[in-house]
Amino acid sequence: MTDNININEIKSKIENLRRKVRYYAEKYYVNDAPEISDYDYDMMFRELQELESQYPEFDDPASPTKRVGGKPLEKFEKVTHEVKMGSLADVFSFEELTDFIRRVKEDLRQSGESGEVLFTVEPKIDGLSVSLKYENGIFTVGATRGDGTVGENVTQNLKTVRSIPLKLNEITDTLTVRGEVFMPRDAFNRQNEIRESSGETLWANPRNAAAGSLRQLDSKITASRGLDIFVFNYQAGNLYPNNVMPLSHSETIDRMKKLGFHTIDILALSSDEDEIVSAIRKLGEMRDSLPYDIDGAVVKVDSISMREKLGEGTSTPKWAAAYKYPPEQKRTKLLDITVKVGRTGVLTPNAVLEPVRLAGTTVSRATLHNIDIIRERDIRIGDTVIIQKAGDIIPEIVGSVPELRKGDEKVYELPKVCPSCGEPVYFDDCGYDDSSDDFEPEDFKEGGAVRCINASCPAQLSRNIAHFASKGAMNIDGMGPKIIQALLDAGLISDAADLYYLKDREEEVASLERMGPKSASNLIAAIEKSKTAGAARLLYALGIRHTGEIASAEIMAKFEDIENLFSATVEDLCEIEDIGEITAKTITAYFSRSETRSMIDRLEAAGVVTVCGKVKDTENSERFKGMTFVLTGTLPTMTRDEASAIIKANGGKVTGSVSSKTTFVLAGDAAGSKLDKANALGITVINEAEFIDMLK
Repeated sequence: MTDNININEIKSKIENLRRKVRYYAEKYYVNDAPEISDYDYDMMFRELQELESQYPEFDDPASPTKRVGGKPLEKFEKVTHEVKMGSLADVFSFEELTDFIRRVKEDLRQSGESGEVLFTVEPKIDGLSVSLKYENGIFTVGATRGDGTVGENVTQNLKTVRSIPLKLNEITDTLTVRGEVFMPRDAFNRQNEIRESSGETLWANPRNAAAGSLRQLDSKITASRGLDIFVFNYQAGNLYPNNVMPLSHSETIDRMKKLGFHTIDILALSSDEDEIVSAIRKLGEMRDSLPYDIDGAVVKVDSISMREKLGEGTSTPKWAAAYKYPPEQKRTKLLDITVKVGRTGVLTPNAVLEPVRLAGTTVSRATLHNIDIIRERDIRIGDTVIIQKAGDIIPEIVGSVPELRKGDEKVYELPKVCPSCGEPVYFDDCGYDDSSDDFEPEDFKEGGAVRCINASCPAQLSRNIAHFASKGAMNIDGMGPKIIQALLDAGLISDAADLYYLKDREEEVASLERMGPKSASNLIAAIEKSKTAGAARLLYALGIRHTGEIASAEIMAKFEDIENLFSATVEDLCEIEDIGEITAKTITAYFSRSETRSMIDRLEAAGVVTVCGKVKDTENSERFKGMTFVLTGTLPTMTRDEASAIIKANGGKVTGSVSSKTTFVLAGDAAGSKLDKANALGITVINEAEFIDMLK
């Protein structure tokens, strides 16, 4: 009897803790009105975790503890949406917007509608659209938009988004809503700081960061990214326990908020065109101060019955439109033009600007890309220039203001020697051009570049070694930019080949700041492990222009040994499908240099594998005949080079971009824009396990 009482008390305590955690989480993450300290919340959460661990018989799929992430998935299952997740028609001026409003009113009048037509105005969140389905008040399925009809099941990842209720405040039998997952600016900045400190490429913008985070096969990674959501539309099912149907969109927003959703704010509810435009202008003015990114404002007919009368167009509803804000532009002074030397030696001019506030940040520098841009836009040092952010992210100069010139402005010319190493630079429109003399400004051709080809150029060296050690190349774990710079500063390395001789200088490596014996030992072990990465990865690691991962794999499939590239001709290389004359010239020029000969000799002497074995023929070597594959992301057990070689050995073709001609996209972890494009085009996406099954 006592045991039963104790068990009942424990069950009651667990349920009570769940209610409290849900309540305080909603106050914090949804209402932005915390009632207890973070510490008290964490202690309460931990107590619940411990009790659930001790008493698994009281497991609840809607428990707040389910948000920490679970076992990694092998792939995302497909989900057919109950209600199509369409897109909206865009308008880019207030004239277009008022035309839309008047057209809606006229269409409704002609259909016999005599009532006032109200429109809602809401911010258009720049994120990733998802559907959330609930059964008996419990969150059961979450899916990406996909092509609007079929998306991907990302339920486990969405459970880690703390503003999504796992259990509704009131029970309804079934309910599906639509929301926009986004990464708040604070979370985005925090994640980029983490990426920078670990030597990873910085994310370009919060939207891409949110999309990549939501599509992780390991939900624990998603849980660490700080995602949020705004729910903005009722899709299907019952908002009320008694199955009463809502009459308006604004009513559904209020109701969803009461159920526990983090809802989008309705900024205006009006039938007046001027009031609607005023609300959109006001939102645009406060855009920079918002804690999240928006790319426009959405205007919708509020009445659900009126929406039904208006119906749907070919691809967008007739009752809604999205107003897109134009890029914000500011004027400022161009103080100077400096030159940055990139990893491949290209000299890129950069503008030094009088600081100005633009789209939420202070801008003092902007890339000018190349001399063509400077000439085309007539940009001179000392000019008043107009700047904007391309895609609201990257500052760029769109033009000068010649009428404000005072006469002391200077026409800019690129330097004739590298600003980093002092060696002569060369005009380059296809490959290395060692035969040319100093260039003159008139030598520039459209699309060409000025390049430093000194392999020991300090500006290029650190980035070249970072590329050599990167995941897609030799994959030397722990070899980030800061460690590389420390090794260079200490004189322990002068190029990538020197990495393989550090094992004889382990004590010196250990003496570097923030290293120590254990870190040094791990680093050298990672370097030793990379020796067997293979010839294709080594070729890619060398950083030859125009020669990416897939091209490197195709080249080594033909030549088998890096040594053979020293005698390869342009014609030999052009025999390989997808290798054109420009790439071939670049490769032959690279392997004609004495510095390349020296580096390969030292790599071979250190035991780095420079040969790749032939792919064994199989009985079904034509199984992929006529099929085209695109590879993206990190595969669990094989490299993309290995997968490419298998595809080609079985008669298939591998390309670097997704198109309507693509047969399959083989996707691994952290797949990017190629996967999005495949989904948009309806291309079949497979994971490694499915790929292996195809070979059986």
